[in-house]
Amino acid sequence: MSLEGATPQAVSTQAEREAQGVLFDESTLRPLPADIGYRGPVACAAAGITYRQLDYWARTGLVTPTVRGAAGSGTQRLYGFRDILVLRIVKRLIDTGVSLPNIRAAVDHLSERTGEDLASLTIMSDGASIYECRSADEVVDLVRGGQGVFGIAVGSVWREVEGTLAKLPGEKPEGGVVEPPSARDELAARRARRTAI
Repeated sequence: MSLEGATPQAVSTQAEREAQGVLFDESTLRPLPADIGYRGPVACAAAGITYRQLDYWARTGLVTPTVRGAAGSGTQRLYGFRDILVLRIVKRLIDTGVSLPNIRAAVDHLSERTGEDLASLTIMSDGASIYECRSADEVVDLVRGGQGVFGIAVGSVWREVEGTLAKLPGEKPEGGVVEPPSARDELAARRARRTAI
């Protein structure tokens, strides 16, 4: 299904998903809490983009932070997990030469999806158009028709972002650093060693 002016397809039951051959098992995908945000440099590291790209995309409205926007000089934007996921997808679309209007259409389309629905998508493109595929059969049909040249499996990108953010510090919107799980584990181990001595 082309994303240009398309309405989202709905897969209503688990049986229908199994019949269609979902590409990923969404049960292994766990978004980080919605109240944790990531400052610009952390978002850039997780998305694989430059700060200049991040700033430009925020100012032009391509991908804006949902946890906290900039409110004047000295304030920091905070990007949520989903924002960083979309940033990484945008980066991949740009790297493959997709036009900005098509990227905007894809971002708008992705913003309408819920987590489980989003993770099951594969975004395909022939450079001129972007298509949404929800099953292995749809991917094969698109490639067989000669339309799809490359694809981005959103579930795979989800796992990459999740793994990267697990090592980076976050922040609560009202303030206060949230250490990554790996850092908390290391600190807990150090404390346990100190108290055992």
